[in-house]
Amino acid sequence: MFPIVRLIKDLLVARRMPPLELTDTHVSRHICWPWDLDIWLELNNGRAMTLYDLGRSMNAQRVGLIGAISRRRWGMTMAGSTVRFRRRIRGFERFEMRSRAVCWDDKFIYLEQSMWKKNGECASHVMFRSAVTNSKGIVPPVKVLAEMGHPDAISPPMPGWIAAWVQADAARPWPPMQHGMAQERLA
Repeated sequence: MFPIVRLIKDLLVARRMPPLELTDTHVSRHICWPWDLDIWLELNNGRAMTLYDLGRSMNAQRVGLIGAISRRRWGMTMAGSTVRFRRRIRGFERFEMRSRAVCWDDKFIYLEQSMWKKNGECASHVMFRSAVTNSKGIVPPVKVLAEMGHPDAISPPMPGWIAAWVQADAARPWPPMQHGMAQERLA
């Protein structure tokens, strides 16, 4: 079940926080509740992704994206992700989440998020390729940024690790085969 109460609370908190610049980092603090746990009594990987949704929503509120998409009746979607889990977060453990936009291209905005334990260890790190959509498809990030009040915004350089992921994902077969694993594309 989506944590709608957490989302409403977090968006209300974010509304009262000072605005952020486009690529600034939003920091939020969370607790791993019993309903966030898997059978090993640690933060469930699916719930971690849901909690990342909350961090992105707060970040979107603070940079002005929520206002822009609401005014234009646009939507937001995720077009891909890559995640690394490295440390367990246990029940009732407090952790910090960091969320920020890294860069954008002609279609997508690339976001990175991470969860940090109190001892300073990174528990997980995720990169999302996101898009803003309307009834005709993807709205180019330059148009979205202009609606947010940044008509002349230029993307920071795309880090090599994100560019490598974009290139690898472009080589991935789509659509996958209907009855099994995707086959290599023939050149």
